[in-house]
Amino acid sequence: AIGCGKSLRDERLAPFPRTPHAVKVHRQEYYAIVTHMDEQIGRILDALQASAKAERTVIFFSADHGLAVGHHGLMGKQNLFDPSVRVPLVVTGPGVAKGKRIAAPVYLQDIMPTTLDLARAPAPDHVQFRSLMPVLRGERDRSYDAIYGAYRDLQRMVADDGYKMILYPKVPTVLLFNLREDPLEMHNLAEAPASRPILKRLAATLQRLQKEAGDSLDLTKAFPGMM
Repeated sequence: AIGCGKSLRDERLAPFPRTPHAVKVHRQEYYAIVTHMDEQIGRILDALQASAKAERTVIFFSADHGLAVGHHGLMGKQNLFDPSVRVPLVVTGPGVAKGKRIAAPVYLQDIMPTTLDLARAPAPDHVQFRSLMPVLRGERDRSYDAIYGAYRDLQRMVADDGYKMILYPKVPTVLLFNLREDPLEMHNLAEAPASRPILKRLAATLQRLQKEAGDSLDLTKAFPGMM
């Protein structure tokens, strides 16, 4: 599968245990790539301004994934921690409010129905994702009550109401984070007795989202007491 070659496995990207030098090198390279990309984006925007089409052009800026670059001892993208799954999303152009910042979680796939909405074109019936425009216009505060994530058959994630649960069915291991109090995902709450109802609720939500997404991975065998 793309991105899963042995040479790209996270454990091969730097020596164990991770060293400050290895992390600094990865971050230096990452910042260098960002700087180069920023320069090229500037060239595109300059050309757009010179074409006199800027006032009727909507621009979406995003990325397909982030990189851990040292967070949680990881370097790459093959995980469901926020440094890898949260990416920039900037929208500018006619019909989009200036200077507005929205914290509501969305999917990258929402970009397509958003472009159709801005173009006043109907979205095909088979499109599963949602336009961001109702949120951008302030008509609602979010598009989804929960967010689902997956990496092959190795990891599953659900984020809902300020909590995030990550499951590793092959191990099996459960991680639970309170994102409001612990945005860096450093304190696993899964073993705390008070977390049991939260885990049960998130597990039910995850199973619902799996069904909606056509995800056939059975988590009940790995986590029989939770599912």
